[in-house]
Amino acid sequence: MSRDPFGDDTPVYVISVAAQLSGLHPQTLRTYDRLGLVCPGRTAGRGRRYSMRDIVMLREIQRLSQEEGINLSGIKHILELQRDNVMLRDELGKAHAALDELANELESTRAVAARLAQQRRRGDAAGAPGVPGADLVPIRRTSVVVWQERDRKQD
Repeated sequence: MSRDPFGDDTPVYVISVAAQLSGLHPQTLRTYDRLGLVCPGRTAGRGRRYSMRDIVMLREIQRLSQEEGINLSGIKHILELQRDNVMLRDELGKAHAALDELANELESTRAVAARLAQQRRRGDAAGAPGVPGADLVPIRRTSVVVWQERDRKQD
């Protein structure tokens, strides 16, 4: 899959174009950059290049300031909390995926334990040649261990 080289995060707009698109003065953009509210990409010569995501952020900062009456310090705090929230949601998603994987592994382990317990109740001696259950061998698929009967013809 090829990625779009000009996606929302691609820094392509010079400061004058970004100012026009956001409805702000270029000096305001420089101030926001110094305060760390919006950090545009930089060229080799240190010129600012804004992405579409930066421009959307500039508009949101302007809205919070003008319509909600929030000062720049408050806006910076809000933006930091939003970034933290996104990061924590990503981590939570990863934790849920790991929990699901562990639950699947536990279910597999319980199934093997139940099968071995059933064989033991029937009087099968695990490990004895030619006895059902003696040929169970672990096979690792990803991080889940699956038990499978060994093919007796190969022995």
